Amino acid sequence: MRVAVPRETRSDERRVALVPEAVSRLTKVGLEVAVEPGAGEHARASDDEYRDAGATVAEEALDGANVLVSVQPPQGAQVERLASAAIIVTFLPTANELELIRLLRDSGRTAFAMELIPRISRAQSMDALSSQALAAGYRATLIAAERLPRFFPLFMTAAGTVRPAAVLVLGAGVAGLQAVATARRLGAVVHAYDVRAAAAEEVRSLGAQFIQLELPTLEGAGGYAREMTEDRANMQRELLAPHVADADALITTAAVPGRPAPLLVTSDMVKRMKPGSVVVDLGAEQGGNVEGSRPGEEVTVGDALLIGGRNLPSQLPVQASQLYAANVTNLLLLMTEEGTVRPDLEDEILAGCCITHAGEVRHEATRELLGAAPEGTGQGEEGR
Repeated sequence: MRVAVPRETRSDERRVALVPEAVSRLTKVGLEVAVEPGAGEHARASDDEYRDAGATVAEEALDGANVLVSVQPPQGAQVERLASAAIIVTFLPTANELELIRLLRDSGRTAFAMELIPRISRAQSMDALSSQALAAGYRATLIAAERLPRFFPLFMTAAGTVRPAAVLVLGAGVAGLQAVATARRLGAVVHAYDVRAAAAEEVRSLGAQFIQLELPTLEGAGGYAREMTEDRANMQRELLAPHVADADALITTAAVPGRPAPLLVTSDMVKRMKPGSVVVDLGAEQGGNVEGSRPGEEVTVGDALLIGGRNLPSQLPVQASQLYAANVTNLLLLMTEEGTVRPDLEDEILAGCCITHAGEVRHEATRELLGAAPEGTGQGEEGR
């Protein structure tokens, strides 16, 4: 069976789904790998390196392929080049890709969404959300440090003492913890907050201080946070306001799977920050943790700079691609027997991330979205 790796076509995507090291793992179990020329260019993986790893490099890599692996969802024209019962493994935000879901369903192709890998111990090596959040949290901190018009670390000089920057991180999942760790390495004084009680120990283990609010915790399934009520959200914002005002740099990373990003910080809270303060919102692509943030845009709110994150892992394409390729490869190996990819949909990992199979939409939330979206549109009623 042939696994195809396309060049990513979206303008802000610099990652690649498989790196040469991953190709070698797949060819060892009897799979063929075909790569479009230049697919790994931004990830510093040359066509020759793919060939040395055992892949074929050709413009017709997708034609008749049995499996397609990508970072961003493929275009409809790419899907139609694949074998009739092909398997697709990719990030697949279904609310934004309903036309593609219909095509996959109606053509009988199978699709697995990397962001839906269940958060269980057996699936940790396939957890692409976590691996890419690692890159996003690191990059967000570097952006904050670069744009903040002051030092992060403490300096004691003959000319006087320069106090360290105060960094506040809201959300202490993988991205938030990496932001905490990176800010600490850069010498900042770091405070962090998360609605989950379990996050406190992890934050403290990185040398940061955990903010305790007199509010109930919101532990959700699989280690994620639960969505909060509006009353609780208002109370939380009120209690966080003085901490936000004291921060030189604010990094927000909170997310609830399948829901818009929770609004943690209002414009009024940002306006109370010191002149020159920087806010980096990793939730911008899901609606924003900070009021007024837009993905890929910078705006001034009061005397602070608000930066909306947009595909930050792609800004670190070498390591982000290596991590993602390992996730994809481990998922493919789970469903490969004797050189053939045969997904067992009784397996809880595969069942959890399968969107379409054999002409059906198996993912319940996606079925509901398709039911709400008029034929010929790419969105449900709420997205209009």
